[in-house]
Amino acid sequence: MLEPELVERITARRAELDELEEQLAKQLAGVRAERDELTFAERVLERVSEQIASEPT
Repeated sequence: MLEPELVERITARRAELDELEEQLAKQLAGVRAERDELTFAERVLERVSEQIASEPT
C-alpha cells in the first residue's frame, strides 16, 4: 500500500497542474483572440491603403 504522505503529495501536485492548465488555457484563448483582432486590423489597413492608392489625386 502507498504511503499516505506520498498519495497526498501526488494529489497536491495534480491539483497544481490542473490549476496551471486552466490558467494556460485562458492565456492561450486571450492570445488567439488578440491575434485574430490584429489579423482583422491588418486586413482593414491593407484595404484602406489600396483605396487611398487608387484614388485620383
